Amino acid sequence: MDYKSIIREVPDFPKPGILFYDITTLLKDAKAFQAIIDEFTDYYVSANISKIVGIESRGFIFGSPLAYRLNAGFVPVRKPGKLPADVYEVKYNLEYGSNSLAIHRDAIVPGERVLVVDDLLATGGTAAATVHLIRQLGGEIVDVAFLVELAFLSGREKLHDCSIHSLITYS
Repeated sequence: MDYKSIIREVPDFPKPGILFYDITTLLKDAKAFQAIIDEFTDYYVSANISKIVGIESRGFIFGSPLAYRLNAGFVPVRKPGKLPADVYEVKYNLEYGSNSLAIHRDAIVPGERVLVVDDLLATGGTAAATVHLIRQLGGEIVDVAFLVELAFLSGREKLHDCSIHSLITYS
């Protein structure tokens, strides 16, 4: 399926000079959404994944059905203050400032095979912070999966020691 033809491109959002790739047009298209989950499932079905880690919030959209299809547990990585039990937290830098992510301390058992899922790989900071959290818990990163990769932002460089799979790439 030609996913790019379904994605809406919004110029000057969220600020002038930015071209925003709006995936809500893919999500509302039942056949496209099913094709995305099917494609991810086919790619990872034999990878023996124990847990899918979805990054807040759009990683939840793809990670949850994928966890169901792969018979794996689902673990949310969230912004601080959103998880009710003991957490590990990591602060990471953004282009303009910093942010933090948290994971429950009991979310992953050492040695579990983990697939990280998010909607977009841009500069790589959020994904790298998530990988750090998983490794802190002793999880083995099998792969980091994205619907869209903006290759021109070089996010792979921050994930240099991880295998990465993207369904759509913009160069």
